[in-house]
Amino acid sequence: MRHEYAPPAHVLTSRPRTVCAVDSPVVHLEFRRRIEEALATFLRLRRHQLLDIDEALESVADAAQRFILSGGKRVRPAFAFWGYMGSGGQDSPEVIECLASLEMLQAAALIHDDLMDDSDTRRGEPAVHRQFAQRHIGAGWAGSARDFGASAAILLGDLCMTWSDEMFTASGMPRETLAGARADFDAMRTEVSAGQYLDVLTQAQRDTSTQRAFKVARYKSAKYTIERPLLLGAALAGGTSELRESYSAIGVPLGEAFQFRDDVLGVFGDPAETGKPAGDDLREGKRTYLIACSYEAATPAQRAILDAGLGNPDLDSAGVNAVQQIIVDTGALTVTEDKIKELFAQTSRALSDAKGLIEPNALVALNDLAVSMVHRTV
Repeated sequence: MRHEYAPPAHVLTSRPRTVCAVDSPVVHLEFRRRIEEALATFLRLRRHQLLDIDEALESVADAAQRFILSGGKRVRPAFAFWGYMGSGGQDSPEVIECLASLEMLQAAALIHDDLMDDSDTRRGEPAVHRQFAQRHIGAGWAGSARDFGASAAILLGDLCMTWSDEMFTASGMPRETLAGARADFDAMRTEVSAGQYLDVLTQAQRDTSTQRAFKVARYKSAKYTIERPLLLGAALAGGTSELRESYSAIGVPLGEAFQFRDDVLGVFGDPAETGKPAGDDLREGKRTYLIACSYEAATPAQRAILDAGLGNPDLDSAGVNAVQQIIVDTGALTVTEDKIKELFAQTSRALSDAKGLIEPNALVALNDLAVSMVHRTV
């Protein structure tokens, strides 16, 4: 089996390319297309439901369709699917419908996350709260456009959370099968909400410890993005406790590596690929592992620049460049890349140890997905 990872020589000058083998089972099954079709069908039905209530809800239906169908890597359904297939599950339209519900959950998390971070864009388009604020301004409505946009985003995020539950439950999978996976589905939602709060708390407390950064990464992203979807897939297929342990050994370090790659891209990524302005994580004051490593190694003068830049919504390109340079000069970028490499090695060992336990095609697919998680530009 192939396990490979080669971090960029220098993130500032050489970006990693996304890797996915052309002979991967993920490609052969046209998995992404099937998830998109399930989501589109569900959203068409919900659109009719909303318009039956009031035609004024058309803007809500439009926003949901644009946000959910206009992008996204569909990572969580993919890991859940291959967790399911790796446990001996049988492919079906019903399982695709069930796992597409994870994209509704992801939409809820992103809409709320953008509001909490006061982000301007997502996937190259205005964030949902910005869209509704602009709608308020354009119509000349009464009150605060900012408050209207925030309220609309909260409600749309809540609606997507509700739809995730509805899509999971009404997927057509046997009731006893869904009941067996319910604990993982519920835990996934609890863990990501807990991680989100810890992220907000960390920013408010200006906590720059690597210990806290690691915990936020684990619960806001790692478990929610990879481990829980794998476990959910295993539960749907009636996977053994031994298999679940193997999935956790694969999923937790890979999820952490995924988040640390995201942290690097949040500071050094190309806006044309990430869909967000350069240095946006700095303006939002994200206390990531990358930033925590910078603080640990920074001189007092460098700390002063970090303090002035982090969380400054008016940070200009010169300020972004200054913080980027400190991250490089302190060795934090190298440390983070080395940590990604170490975590990926743990995942590779866990994948190798799982040979004979996970179905062979699923093991190949999980290897391909693992490579793409850490070796990506978006």
